[in-house]
Amino acid sequence: MEVFLCVVVARAKGKAGERERIFMAQETLYLKAERNVEVTKEEVFLKDVAKIYCKDSNITAKVKAMKIHRFGKDEQKRQVFSVLKLVEMITRLCPEVEVQNMGETDVLVELVKVDKHKGLAQTWKVVFVACISFFGTAFTIMAFHNDVGINQVFGKVYELVMGQQAPGYSILEFTYSIGLAAGITIFFNHIGGRRITKDPTPIEVEMRIYEKDVNDALIETADREGKTIDVS
Repeated sequence: MEVFLCVVVARAKGKAGERERIFMAQETLYLKAERNVEVTKEEVFLKDVAKIYCKDSNITAKVKAMKIHRFGKDEQKRQVFSVLKLVEMITRLCPEVEVQNMGETDVLVELVKVDKHKGLAQTWKVVFVACISFFGTAFTIMAFHNDVGINQVFGKVYELVMGQQAPGYSILEFTYSIGLAAGITIFFNHIGGRRITKDPTPIEVEMRIYEKDVNDALIETADREGKTIDVS
């Protein structure tokens, strides 16, 4: 009887030790997925869509090199991945790893074709956009001033201060033009290609908000249409 009890206790201790070794051997992998990712190649790897960290460098390298998708010729060039699907792929590749998601819950991956050789067409596009921005802004300012009757306002102010009618254009128009140019420059936080301060410009802020709204709309649309690559 004593021998039997000793065997049972030894087996129990062995199983407990084995479970403890398995628990101790389990590694934690931290996954920080991006919201929107652009790739230039058909094959998409996990390192392209997320930041990965694990104490074991071998596991990190193995997971980073894992291929998660390949864009086909007739396939839509935008795909939405659920992080749960990425976690499933990681645990299938490394069963001993515990995955902790520190980023987004869905990832929008877009395949883009980048032409490294910028030709004359690219230059004309830049010139066209620059002309539209310059002349469009100038026309808007002139139309606004015409609507509010800025010339009459300046003429009235000059007459009240100087006691006589303005002889054509006065100092008010010149100082207002200088102030308008300075105000636009300070507001958009740019002088040529240089920033005045380190803060993002209003255009950059609006572009980030617009980009976030577009990404949210695309992800929600893919989810409603059942096109999200997710776990079953």
